[in-house]
Amino acid sequence: MSNDRKRNWRLYGATLLTPMVLVATGAQAQEPAFTSIQPETFGVVGSLSTAWADFDNSGSLGFAVSLKSGEVRLYRNDNGVFTNIGAEVGLPQAGSDEIRGLSWGDYNADGFVDLLGGSNVVPVVPGQNRSYVWKNEGGKKFVEVAAEIGLTIPERVSRQANWIDFDNDGKLDLYASNRSGPNQLYRNEGGQFVKVGGEGGVNDLRPTVGSCWFDYNRDGRLDLFLANQSGATDALWRNDGNGVFVDVAPALGLDAPGRDRSEGGVGCAIGDYNNDGLFDVFVAVYGANLLYRNNGDGTFTEVAAQAGVNNGGHAVGAAWGDYDNDGYLDLFVATYEGEPGSQTPLNLLYHNNGDGTFTQVLTKDSLLNAADHSVEWVDYNGDGALDLSVTRGYGPVGGHFLFRNDLPAEARARSLSVAVLDATGRTIVPGAEVRLYDQTGKILASRQVPTGGGYNAQSAIPVHFGLKTLEPVTVEVTYMSNDGPKVQRVNGVDPRDYAGKSLRVTRQD
Repeated sequence: MSNDRKRNWRLYGATLLTPMVLVATGAQAQEPAFTSIQPETFGVVGSLSTAWADFDNSGSLGFAVSLKSGEVRLYRNDNGVFTNIGAEVGLPQAGSDEIRGLSWGDYNADGFVDLLGGSNVVPVVPGQNRSYVWKNEGGKKFVEVAAEIGLTIPERVSRQANWIDFDNDGKLDLYASNRSGPNQLYRNEGGQFVKVGGEGGVNDLRPTVGSCWFDYNRDGRLDLFLANQSGATDALWRNDGNGVFVDVAPALGLDAPGRDRSEGGVGCAIGDYNNDGLFDVFVAVYGANLLYRNNGDGTFTEVAAQAGVNNGGHAVGAAWGDYDNDGYLDLFVATYEGEPGSQTPLNLLYHNNGDGTFTQVLTKDSLLNAADHSVEWVDYNGDGALDLSVTRGYGPVGGHFLFRNDLPAEARARSLSVAVLDATGRTIVPGAEVRLYDQTGKILASRQVPTGGGYNAQSAIPVHFGLKTLEPVTVEVTYMSNDGPKVQRVNGVDPRDYAGKSLRVTRQD
């Protein structure tokens, strides 16, 4: 281990175990209260990625889980009780290639989200490494159609896959990152997928694990951030339209040069942590983690150390979520320690102090110190508080654990859920942006509809806002467009009118 790596581990351990003080309030940081849900059901060794969606349009969020065995589980949510129906609906129960990632997206725009998973076979075995697309037939059956629609993506060592509309034609395209070969971008042409471009360009040759799309320069087109492993630099591919992408990471200082082979980016998470209306980027790293603050002029400043989130180690997945409904995004980072085959969780939960800094509130013996890879924030029971979904995939103990957030009722009520839909009013739009303003026009917070994150996962869920008060707000939704961002506003939204449900916003062109 290099001296830098040893130093990072020492700093990491010290930060994890030392009591900290909330800078903004002076109050001592406290670990939040959560309850483990159905641990006997979810304690399955070899759990890798989780992705959430209302796959049967029942009004309740369920989730899919990929396992090292090749099984893909699908849990139906019946009033907060989960039942695995994967076998019943036609998802694989075993296989010679583990499924590494899962992404929900309605590629055929029929109103039911479909599921993509990719295999992870190392070294690459021709004919065995591929991706799978399970078409959702009315929420009752899933049929594997990857070969039929052009998305087997052969010889791919699968990591993050993103359902996104990169060309703003109203149809979901697919970006598939590759841990051991070129990434690939596919355009959706009437339900058939056609590869865009050749080697190089956005089809990056670096070993990519995390890929996140967001409109960093607010021109109405989704751009692409890549977290790359094995000493490679990271990328920010600016989308200039017409299939043209330019890597601006070196010019903007987002490439993280100088890594050794043991270091690299693993996951990325997009969020407006300082409530200025601009989307920032957190990068989970083998090494010291990174936080890029968006300056609003097309540039970024790396502030992880200043913010207190640069802890070194083996960080894998990360997700933003306001777990205490105070109006500021907090951050969960799934990390692990130990040698391959015997890794154990060493997780971080950063409470946002509201002044640009964070306090780490988890200890090693915490109930929530249960993840070594995946993490997703989701309000599975619709009570207004974000719950935590994680996986532990390595070692003799494992599972896809779910923890219910036990916020007091008054705090749970200070929230608003917003479902951003396409022009049909049926399909969630990945990459759309939602901002809240108070009655004076001051911005309160921003969220992005997920384009991928956690760990090689993409959920199709409403966005969640914690609120300082229950005063009426203006909800502003920004849709991507080749003519620039298209903004819609809903004025006078009373959060109390949406307790237990989502405000639904449908695109109006």
